[in-house]
Amino acid sequence: MTLPQPPMSLLAELTHRCPLACPYCSNPLDLERKAAELDTAGWRRVLEQAAEMGVLQVHFSGGEPMARPDLVELVTLARKLNLYTNLITSGVLLDEAKLDALDKAGLDHIQLSFQDVTEEGAERIGGLKGAQPRKLKAARLIQASGIPMTLNFVVHRENVARIPQMFELARQLGAGRVEIAHTQYYGWGLKNRDALLPSREQLEESTRAVEAEREKGGLAIDYVTPDYHADRPKPCMGGWGQRFVNISPSGRVLPCHAAEIIPNVTFPNVRDESLAEIWNNSHLFNMFRGTEWMPEACRACDRKEIDWGGCRCQALALTGNAANMDPVCSRSPFHDIVEKAVEQAETPELVYRRF
Repeated sequence: MTLPQPPMSLLAELTHRCPLACPYCSNPLDLERKAAELDTAGWRRVLEQAAEMGVLQVHFSGGEPMARPDLVELVTLARKLNLYTNLITSGVLLDEAKLDALDKAGLDHIQLSFQDVTEEGAERIGGLKGAQPRKLKAARLIQASGIPMTLNFVVHRENVARIPQMFELARQLGAGRVEIAHTQYYGWGLKNRDALLPSREQLEESTRAVEAEREKGGLAIDYVTPDYHADRPKPCMGGWGQRFVNISPSGRVLPCHAAEIIPNVTFPNVRDESLAEIWNNSHLFNMFRGTEWMPEACRACDRKEIDWGGCRCQALALTGNAANMDPVCSRSPFHDIVEKAVEQAETPELVYRRF
């Protein structure tokens, strides 16, 4: 059997703990407690095994990864192993001393999330009073440190009209890259879909705002659109088990952060097996790898090695079977589910991410 290529990137979800309560969070509804988290030695083994496999990048995420007191130690080790290191953070726990320690550890990049450009909007979504001033202070500290910074704005029905102001803020704070990411409807995002999903008109306006900013130049811009307004599915994580590997706080190894919703599957754990063994040989990673698993219509499609059948977790969430065609695809027999979701989007109260 030919072994798959090693993953390019490792998403290390160090913890589900987070001071914020964002209702679009992609973490699972059943959040893992601190007592279940991998300890420092466990994460060190993960990093060492990842480097040995040929992984190039590690993204330290959560929850809020800065809730882990061993973050600096893990960044230090990752850099010694020649892994590119990226910290994905809300910034609310970042201060000058912590940033200095991370800088000395060799941190390569910081992705700083903002819930909005207004304090009122940020507090409504993040659920934490005073978070916006902390984020702005963190951004200025990062700018002064010289560590490259991306600002990440998750957009949805309530803030999508303020995309131009998001770019303006990014320029003021010296960010080199901006990610405008429409909410993806997994985890808490799916639970709040009806409250967050933008209209077609809002999506079109957001796209015009991004294109106008790109014409100005000077900022690298990543733009992620919501699946529900598309006709073709995205290649989720670059294809199941092809480019990315995700490790949950308790050590479960996943093809993507949402895969834990798949029923009747054993989720391998780095406490029990090596990362390489799981990536190469586990049933989970081979379930939807490649094209042989695809329904006949997908196997006959000229896009089968472009979108790789779309998102398995979305197929499960919307049709009840992860092996079904992604309902986003206009050729899917389940596409009407997506169309109805767009038509029926309402404005119910937000359900906040809480333990």
